[in-house]
Amino acid sequence: MRRLIVLLSASLLVLTACSDVKAGMASPATTSSPQTDAVPGPGVPKVDSPLDTTRFKQTPCEALTGEEVTTLLGSGATAKEELSAPGGPTCNWQPAGTTQATVGIIFNKVNQAGLTAIYEQQGSTFRLFMPVAPVEGLPAVAYGLKDERTTSGRCAIAVGTSDHEMIDVSITQSEANVGKSDPCTAAHEVAEEVVKNIKGAQ
Repeated sequence: MRRLIVLLSASLLVLTACSDVKAGMASPATTSSPQTDAVPGPGVPKVDSPLDTTRFKQTPCEALTGEEVTTLLGSGATAKEELSAPGGPTCNWQPAGTTQATVGIIFNKVNQAGLTAIYEQQGSTFRLFMPVAPVEGLPAVAYGLKDERTTSGRCAIAVGTSDHEMIDVSITQSEANVGKSDPCTAAHEVAEEVVKNIKGAQ
């Protein structure tokens, strides 16, 4: 996590949750609904050791500890939890003050196809499609309706927690940080912390 600070900012990480719908609020990109008996689809990595996220679907803001949030966004950061958000149970964190910084996490319930829903739309719906290193042993991919890494500093990482489920971890860098570091690296590191916390609670 300390490396994340160095990558994005010497002080606060000025982040906003990735949102293809509304800036500042984590929102999953719309996906189609592949047949759930056909997952994982062709080329989609299988989740050999599924992660039980049941508890965190009820308390998504516990996916990051208070200390981790402070490290990311500074003291006084607040959390907004939405258990009935359209994409699934969601938590968005915002720092104190007037910045637009947030980090967003969604326990995605758009469909029951997991990463297959994203893989099937690579190059069409999702112009940004980039498999990334596993997150604590779980397959992951960076994706978006368009590639906004260098223009807006936005990136979302989807982590397959089972063949049928995934978690979205999304960030957007501040204007001061856009182009200075890869937002997908930051999102990946936050995703690692989230998965570690979920595993640690089991």
